[in-house]
Amino acid sequence: MGPGALILASWPQQTPVTEVTSGKLYSNFNIISGTSMSCPHASGVAALLKSAHPEWSPAAIRSAMMTTAYVLDNTQSPIQDIGLKNGVATPLAMGAGHIDPNKALDPGLIYDATPQDYVNLLCALNFTSKQIQTITRSSTYTCSNPSLDLNYPSFIGYFNWNSSDSDPKRIQEFKRTVTNLQDGTSVYTATITPMGKFKVSVVPNKLIFKEKYEKQSYKLRIEGPIIMDDIVVDGSLSWMETRGKYIVKSPIVATSIRVDPLRGHN
Repeated sequence: MGPGALILASWPQQTPVTEVTSGKLYSNFNIISGTSMSCPHASGVAALLKSAHPEWSPAAIRSAMMTTAYVLDNTQSPIQDIGLKNGVATPLAMGAGHIDPNKALDPGLIYDATPQDYVNLLCALNFTSKQIQTITRSSTYTCSNPSLDLNYPSFIGYFNWNSSDSDPKRIQEFKRTVTNLQDGTSVYTATITPMGKFKVSVVPNKLIFKEKYEKQSYKLRIEGPIIMDDIVVDGSLSWMETRGKYIVKSPIVATSIRVDPLRGHN
């Protein structure tokens, strides 16, 4: 997420800023809030990253913005969710956190994705051939390797509220691949924040890179409890560079909320 509260921005001259008893008032500027203000901030950061790193893909830019975002406000307290009566915001409300342009310029590692990876996702979601062609704008594609596990810099597992010891959905695994952006050797170790009754593990828990643009893969495993006490439980996975320069952070969410990807919430 980006700044979106009481933002001073340019305003179309033909649109009134407000209306008073004497009539409509016009100005070249206005102060407003909402996603219409935060979206330009996020888009501007993406443009900044593309200018600094023209070789980066859209997925790489998104990854850099997500894995370097922060989750504490300017009082060093957790960012709050006004829709949750100012409770601590979860990734379902704030995503990976608040963008940090300077850190995003040099994220250490990125989660990249190719156009075919997105086609594989559409195929796994059972999109029709016509729908896929509408999105890709191409009739040449293959669904030979469908996968719901996009190489995305976050994780969400859907669990039953009440399960049994034999419920296979109590264990969910994700495979991710990260690309090293640093010259020379670099070593990252995994740190996972506690998630209550959920057991989260990463294999391997150490990644060793010998050269720039080298790729390493790992698997993250979430094991759910028999009974899920809360609708949403969240934590994070951080790949920490041993010299302390980089922390590559991804949110983890476990939830009993059911979502139909083609119809929205059930």
